[in-house]
Amino acid sequence: MKNKQARGSEIVVCAIDVVVIVLIAALAHHGSIGDFATLRIEAILTGVSALLAAFLLRLAGIGLDGRRLPATRHALRTLALWLVVQGFVFVKMVALTTVTMVLMKWFLDWTTGVAIALVAFRIALCIARRRSLRAPVAPATVAIVGSGERIAQIRAELRASAAARYRAVCVYRTTGEAATLDDDVPVSNDLASFAASVRREHADEVWIALPLDDDETARTVDAFRSDFVELRLMPDVSKHALFGSRAGEILGEPAISLAAPPLSRGALALKAVFDRVFAAVALILLMPVLLAIAIAVKLSSPGPVLFTQKRRGADGRTFDIYKFRTMRAHAEQAGTVVQATRGDPRVTRVGALLRRTSLDELPQFINVLLGDMSVVGPRPHAVEHDAQYRTLVDGYIHRYRIKPGITGWAQVNGLRGATEQLESMQSRVEYDLYYLRNWSFALDLRIIGATVLKGIVHPNAY
Repeated sequence: MKNKQARGSEIVVCAIDVVVIVLIAALAHHGSIGDFATLRIEAILTGVSALLAAFLLRLAGIGLDGRRLPATRHALRTLALWLVVQGFVFVKMVALTTVTMVLMKWFLDWTTGVAIALVAFRIALCIARRRSLRAPVAPATVAIVGSGERIAQIRAELRASAAARYRAVCVYRTTGEAATLDDDVPVSNDLASFAASVRREHADEVWIALPLDDDETARTVDAFRSDFVELRLMPDVSKHALFGSRAGEILGEPAISLAAPPLSRGALALKAVFDRVFAAVALILLMPVLLAIAIAVKLSSPGPVLFTQKRRGADGRTFDIYKFRTMRAHAEQAGTVVQATRGDPRVTRVGALLRRTSLDELPQFINVLLGDMSVVGPRPHAVEHDAQYRTLVDGYIHRYRIKPGITGWAQVNGLRGATEQLESMQSRVEYDLYYLRNWSFALDLRIIGATVLKGIVHPNAY
């Protein structure tokens, strides 16, 4: 839980964001239009933008923790989020009024000015925070209790930690012989001598990396019951974790999730806002292309323009996915889906072009607007394929911990088309799980950029 000082700092930063957005909007209006008596639609748009930007910037924590990311990363995230907000505001502006050249000039001046100001403000915040943290702080000293394998794992994580917030001073190995670690950390296999070392070294914390039902766990807790040392239980749940583990508290009781959601609620909210803004803008800009494709599909063969199929979304909920129809109308046996093959006679000539270029996927921006899909995420497979692969491919079902996407990390790395072999699906799942474990707003933008730059044509798409 955040302390009062941290919450107060966030409120101050949000207030400054709002003032900057409103002030620059007014200055841009004065420079472009000059008559504040006509300030009507601009005031509405400014209010929406200021509130939405302040909320999302705070939700994302951008610039509020300069220790975690370089200033340039904070600047890029701030810029990207501001452009997302302004994309939403632009859609609102088009819907509410006639966009004149004067109004467009005001909007562009305002957007550019605020982008520069917010980026500069976030960089200044990062620099100020880091200067305040330059004073050297001694790492906390820790004593570790565990088996040989578990101790080696924790020691490796300590050495790999860039923050170096902890330093091991002694170890109690509950199995195996006592020894000395490579960096002269003494190891004991006797609890009494270990306790003496902890007191002699004035260790700040004792990490008990044992199962909760291990007798040594209770003995270690009893040994330090009267000491001014912090005891931390660090059970190894990696063998039991289905996706990712996360510790917390439920009804006052400690709880460890063995299949923790890969994205926080704040990250999901930020992703949802970006998705809907991006989809709305994409549908508006692509409207002529969509109409042309719809006409071509209708003329190519009898049948509907759009093809729908059941897919699974977040948490396994089913939805109807939209695509341009690329095949001649035909009947399939219930419960089976026959994947398209190269030279498939069911595919029309127009459909073949759409499938090669992935233009048949464009209607899925409608799914994004409806909240069924995301712009970026694991690609959804047919429900019948889910039933087939969920027991064959480890981790397959965890792809549905978030909304499926129009494009994804697997797709920009060349994994597209039919999955005729089990190895093909296993590779896709590996890339999808990497995306879930390493998600960031920047990674989404990188995938979108790669999708555009690498092109939409792929040899495996047919």
